[in-house]
Amino acid sequence: MAFEKRLGEVAALVENRLADLLGGVALGAVPPVLGAAMRHAVLGGGKRFRPFLAVEGARVLGRPDAAAVDVACAIECLHCYSLVHDDLPAMDNDELRRGQPTVWKAFDEATAILAGDALLTFAFELIARPSTHTDPVVRAALVLGLAEASGGAGMVGGQVLDLASEKGASDLHTLDGVTTIQRMKTGALIRFSAEAGAILAVAPAEQQRALRTYGEALGAAFQIADDLLDAEGDASATGKAVGKDAAAGKATFVTVLGVEGARARLAELNGEARTALAPFGAAASHLTDAIEFVSNRRG
Repeated sequence: MAFEKRLGEVAALVENRLADLLGGVALGAVPPVLGAAMRHAVLGGGKRFRPFLAVEGARVLGRPDAAAVDVACAIECLHCYSLVHDDLPAMDNDELRRGQPTVWKAFDEATAILAGDALLTFAFELIARPSTHTDPVVRAALVLGLAEASGGAGMVGGQVLDLASEKGASDLHTLDGVTTIQRMKTGALIRFSAEAGAILAVAPAEQQRALRTYGEALGAAFQIADDLLDAEGDASATGKAVGKDAAAGKATFVTVLGVEGARARLAELNGEARTALAPFGAAASHLTDAIEFVSNRRG
């Protein structure tokens, strides 16, 4: 219950800040329909798990929540952009996201593409603002980390490989292939989210490495849990269609390892994530609880 309370606190903090950042007045000259599509993509749903990792990682290292909220919001804007584009007919062709019509269904495909573009760009604008951190070196490190996690060698490249797996690329339908897709498509942004708090706190290198290692293991665990949800979940609980991975011929941990093998790998990753947090002791209790949250989530 303590974890759920903390997750809710951070979600509310991020939701309120995002509402301010994406409000009509704040967006200024952004065309109203574009602003509406951006808000549809970002507001009113989601557990804000990646922002939670950024805020909580900073807190463990002595930074107050308010100091990390804009970085958390930038991460969420970038994550939501990726969802908008993933849902498009040319990608996953999903009509439901967080229990609501996806952006391309609520508006149209062109608006969805442009809303995703705008959210991606806004994420970097937000993280580069002087108000995010007074030290430009820290802001530059955050920009670099977010770019590496989200670009061609990160999330975007992972999506390319994921689409290739649907077309039958045999080298991707292996444990190494699935692991590579996961590390890039899902894991890179989760890893950066966990590490971002340490960058904000200008933490020593060993603490940054510890949170990075934690984020890498957690990101892999997150993807396995997602694969299991798609194989066994209920759309009414997940808020999105299920059973699509097998139907599309995607390479997943479940298709490669089977359900029991995927669960065994999930348990191994949980142990790796816990080990990485050991140096922080009780201060990292919420990050530790996040491991179980990821493994047992139902949506």
